[in-house]
Amino acid sequence: MWGKVGQSGRFWRVKHKMFRGTHRHNLDSKGRMNVPARFRDWLNAHCDGQIVVTIDVQSRPGEHCLVAYPLPTWEKVEARVAELPGNNPAARQFQRMFVGQSEEMRLDSQARILLSPNLRRFAEIDKELVVVGQINKFEIWDAQCWDRYQENSLNNNDGFASLGDLIL
Repeated sequence: MWGKVGQSGRFWRVKHKMFRGTHRHNLDSKGRMNVPARFRDWLNAHCDGQIVVTIDVQSRPGEHCLVAYPLPTWEKVEARVAELPGNNPAARQFQRMFVGQSEEMRLDSQARILLSPNLRRFAEIDKELVVVGQINKFEIWDAQCWDRYQENSLNNNDGFASLGDLIL
């Protein structure tokens, strides 16, 4: 598959969506963040820069972050959420939090997105943030919260280290 890169009109080979790596950025005074260059190239080529950002409903206290999905990926996730039984209180709570907090947005001409005060408050994002690739989506963390999470994870790796044996 060939994808058009930005406004340059150049084309490059794009095999699949892969959001990788950790990238540090700062919010501007209006609450906008830059999307990493590699991410924005793929987003512009495959979904016209449209993404959906929502809260990470699986996060623990002190580890809150946001999750950003390319619009086509979000639509698949949203369809699965819609299949949850409406008479199940946990399913309804999940829907309210995950879908109810979601915000659809498009990269602006400078490849930025505006994080609403509601989303920034949930993830405790003040100024410095970290964007963490998660293969088909990416997370947005407050930098200090990410640093604490990363340190805690590396110091207490019993829960995830064994998973490496399954795939590496």
